[in-house]
Amino acid sequence: MTGEIAIGGVFLPSILLIAILAVVLTGLTTRLLAILGAYRFIAYRPLVDLALFFLILGLLSWLTGPAA
Repeated sequence: MTGEIAIGGVFLPSILLIAILAVVLTGLTTRLLAILGAYRFIAYRPLVDLALFFLILGLLSWLTGPAA
């Protein structure tokens, strides 16, 4: 994971782009969990969604590697 990525001459932190991807993947995952009915067993859904976001964000940042 590099420190910054230039898009059209604008430098964006790579963690911002990873976080946007994590939001999209979290949305897809929560929709899938809702369709499968997994939320019936969960007491507080917003906390699980937040934890799922941080898990996906951590996984994506781990997969992209350390900053050079």
